[in-house]
This record gives sequence, C-alpha cells and structure tokens, in this order.
Amino acid sequence: MNVTRRGMIATAGAAATAFAFQQRANAQSFEFKPNQRYPDASVEILDPSFAKYRLFSSTVEQLATGMRWAEGPVWFGDGRYLLVSDIPNNRIMRYDEATGAWGVFRQPSNFANGNARDRQGRLISCEHLTRRVTRTEYDGKITVLADNFNGKRFNSPNDIVCKSDGSIWFTDPPFGISGEWEGDKATPELPHSVYRIAPDGKLGLVTADLAGPNGLAFSPDEKKLYIVESRAQPNRLVWAYDVGADGSTLSNKTKVIDANGAGALDGIKVDTDGNIWCGWGSNGAPTAKPEELDGVKVFNPEGKAIGFIRLPERCPNLVFGGAKKNRLFMASSHSLYALYVEARGAV
Repeated sequence: MNVTRRGMIATAGAAATAFAFQQRANAQSFEFKPNQRYPDASVEILDPSFAKYRLFSSTVEQLATGMRWAEGPVWFGDGRYLLVSDIPNNRIMRYDEATGAWGVFRQPSNFANGNARDRQGRLISCEHLTRRVTRTEYDGKITVLADNFNGKRFNSPNDIVCKSDGSIWFTDPPFGISGEWEGDKATPELPHSVYRIAPDGKLGLVTADLAGPNGLAFSPDEKKLYIVESRAQPNRLVWAYDVGADGSTLSNKTKVIDANGAGALDGIKVDTDGNIWCGWGSNGAPTAKPEELDGVKVFNPEGKAIGFIRLPERCPNLVFGGAKKNRLFMASSHSLYALYVEARGAV
C-alpha cells in the first residue's frame, strides 16, 4: 500500500475538526507525579517470569489528561501518533509522539469506543450513538461496515480487532445504550454477542453466550481468541476459544483469567510471547480498593498473574505502539499513560 495514501488518514475529518492541537482539558485533569527512582516501584513483578519484561530504567509517564472516560487506543506507526476515544465528550483525541501535541482528532465521534486498524491501515471504529461499526477511508469519508444483524440494530459495538486474513471481530454489549452518558438510552434488540465481518463484508454471529462481552484479542498465532466477559458472576472472566480451521468459528471455551472478586477487566492485548495484558480496576464492590486495583495486570498464557503496572486511575484499555511495538499506551479514565517494556505487541 502506498505510504502516502496510508498517511492520509491523519487528515480524516479535518474539515470538521480543524485538527486544533491545543490543550482542551474541558473535563477533569489529573495531576500525576512520576516516580523519580529506578526501577519504577509502580511496575511490580508478581512472578519471576515477568522480570525480563520490566525495563530497569523506564517509568510510567502521563502523556495527556483532561478526558472524561478514555477508551479504545490505536497506534498509527506510519504517522507516529495515537488515537484514543473520549466517549462522554463525544470525541476522539490524538497524541503526536514526535511533538507531544495533544488535541481533537474528530468531534463529534458518534460516541466512538473501540478502535483498530484494518489490514490496509484504515481506522475502524465502534460507535455507540449510531450503534454501528465504521471505517474511515483515506480521504476521510466514513463507510458503514455493519449496523444490524438480521434486521435488528446492534446494541453498542464496544471493542474491535482485525485478524491477519482481513476479517474484523467485535463485541456488542449494551453498555452504550444503558443510559445517556456514552450514547442514547435505548432498549436492546439483540443478545450480548460477538460478531465477525468476513473479508468479503459478510456479517456472522460468532457467539452469544457471554454476559457483557468486552475486550478481545487473538493469540500470536491466531489459533485462540480471548474475550473478556465483563458481567460474569460472581467474578469477571477472560475466556479462550479455539479458532477453527475455517478461521471463523470458535470452540472449546476455556476459562483463562478470573478477576477474583473485587477486580474488573476491560480491554486486553497480547504480546509476542502470548502474555495477556489486561486493563484493570475495581468492579465497584464495597470491598474493592481502587488504589490497589487500578492499572494493568499481566497474565501468562496459562492465566497466571505475573506482573502489575499500578496507575492512579482505572485503565479501561491499552495498546502496544512505538517504533518497536514496545511502548505500552494505557487509556486510563481521564488520562493517557505510557511505559516502555521489554515486550512487543503481537499485532
């Protein structure tokens, strides 16, 4: 693909947003004081196997703040920038790695939540307000990829991932239509589900057996799909499914991660060693202690907790980026944080 054409996505929606890279902290800003000593005490080794992923001289950085609920970070390496949804403010923000500039990429965003890139480098987004999945073309135009299943509107597409064969997989819980904060309140027409858009555009139901399906990610070899069940009772869970030889069906549902009581899961990413990096926080239970739960928890492929990155805010979602895919960007409530690690994102 022509790099210049790929770079054109950086100007998508320019007429509407003017790409004003000034500070726009019209929501709560969060004051952050980074640790001054190495190693950073907020990067905890829970199992000796995590030690090789922690960089001794790397510390958690706050790159930007002023959002109301940060979600869906996606990295654009060809432009050295990151997009992140600020759902209640109905906008997508942009952080420029080269200059540190921070501003609005798109507003309104139709209360976009999860974002990813397709195999051609285009932005694909889950929109709560319109209850659809869209693609931003190189010239900035919006193409609707899916907005209903069998004639019934989606609930509120939440998180999204693109497989190497070009298929697009997304979760559809009702979170965005449960109130007026992240979209418009509405009555669900479909069960909580996970869908797949085939490379030819055909939409198919993958599974409807999870309560509040949320974050999802493939293993490095794409033979497994991990899905967060964020309304599982009594504990929030991550399930692993075997992906069929046809590349579109799932089987052998297996519990991999249990949040254990007060903990809650949201977005997830997988590194090249198969470890699962999970957005983590409190589930709101009376026994929960957010100061002990907020951050990113890392599990090995067998589901054992091996590391924890403590943050002063709950982390809904994360993504690997940077020139070597070893910079972990963490969309965390009001702010965007980053940490260099000795791990690389699998996608």
